[in-house]
Amino acid sequence: MAGAGSGPVPPGAVTGAPPVPSRPLDPIDRSIMRLLQADGRASIRSVAEQVHVSRANAYARINRLIDDGVIRGFTARVNHERAGQGASAYITLKIVQNSWRTVREQLRELPGAAHIALVSGDFDVLLLVHTPDNRTLRELVLTRLQSIPEVLSTRTLLVFEETDLLDPGPATGPALTEE
Repeated sequence: MAGAGSGPVPPGAVTGAPPVPSRPLDPIDRSIMRLLQADGRASIRSVAEQVHVSRANAYARINRLIDDGVIRGFTARVNHERAGQGASAYITLKIVQNSWRTVREQLRELPGAAHIALVSGDFDVLLLVHTPDNRTLRELVLTRLQSIPEVLSTRTLLVFEETDLLDPGPATGPALTEE
């Protein structure tokens, strides 16, 4: 699976097109997704063995999940602290009404932006960023974010500790191997 990329944009993804109705996922599909979330480099053979289907069946199911846009790609989960990005924060933004698409494009360009979500509630946008240190984080908020004309206000929530729920950890779950 290491060579699999994210490929073309699936129908109905972030392009503004209406969503394509999804096919129901069975327990085997869900098991395959969990295994690939734990290790996107797992071999077809390893996945097939762990979900108790043939290699051809596992291959067909993975390709269908990709084609249907359920699996959007394969990526590495990074320990941001070890990668020199020791300061993380969720930043809430209030933005000018109907400016979401414009703001989203500007947020995508921010160094360290990891996740952007349009949300409901007391604020409009939730942004997750990773920076080398608090000084860089401060600069990002005070200089970059607050200079975007459509951003009315921000609130920064420092992340003191985080737990990746997709990471089975060293003592849990079976290890997937390349074969």
